[in-house]
Amino acid sequence: MKILVCISHVPDTTSKINFVGDGTAFDKGGVQFIINPNDEFGLTRAIWFQQKQQAEVTVITVGDASCEPTLRKCLAIGANRAFRVDLNPTDGYQVAQQLSAHCKEENYDLIIGGRESIDYNGAMVPGMLSALMGYNFVTNCIGLEVEGNTAKAQREIDGGIESVSCQLPLVIGAQKGLVEEKDLIIPNMRGIMQARQKSLTVVPALESEIRSSISKYEKPAPKGAVKMIDANNIDHLIDLLHNEAKVI
Repeated sequence: MKILVCISHVPDTTSKINFVGDGTAFDKGGVQFIINPNDEFGLTRAIWFQQKQQAEVTVITVGDASCEPTLRKCLAIGANRAFRVDLNPTDGYQVAQQLSAHCKEENYDLIIGGRESIDYNGAMVPGMLSALMGYNFVTNCIGLEVEGNTAKAQREIDGGIESVSCQLPLVIGAQKGLVEEKDLIIPNMRGIMQARQKSLTVVPALESEIRSSISKYEKPAPKGAVKMIDANNIDHLIDLLHNEAKVI
């Protein structure tokens, strides 16, 4: 079985975020980047398939050279090879087109992407990729088993869990539950050394269509001061909730 795991190179949520160019660009200075958590859950599940079913695991990202340390970490975790599409993408559709072009050359049985990335929270690339490829698609995936050419998946829905069965090839949107945080693989020294010998191929981007662009970033408005109301002054509290906070 050939598995592709799509990787996003995202800022750590503990990093301080700033914007430059009058709010038109993200300031990467001093920001630590990590594997997108939903992608890492998917990568860990792929490594389990590798260990149990001798699957070949490939990782890919669409980005510039700054993404390569993240791909090297994926190789240290256990991926067999890595690809980087040399492009600074503008939107999710452009990313999906680049991934689709690669997938059509490689004929993967299973494509795993994170349900969404923690930077833009678009939750669009896996679904668009499945549409471009004509593959089955399961998002919010929290369980996956593959036997022969049949995949059995579980996905989180409002109020419960849905079980589905379909034929490969398949695209899934992974999230926590596919594996748990305690199952994530921390690269050891052997894995790090082996990663240096594994293939990381840079491929040129193909001409693609851009359907959206970012005009400006804005930080959330700072929280206002806290108003303390005397416990016995209920009428004043109700007045503030109604006329100022407008929540009642």
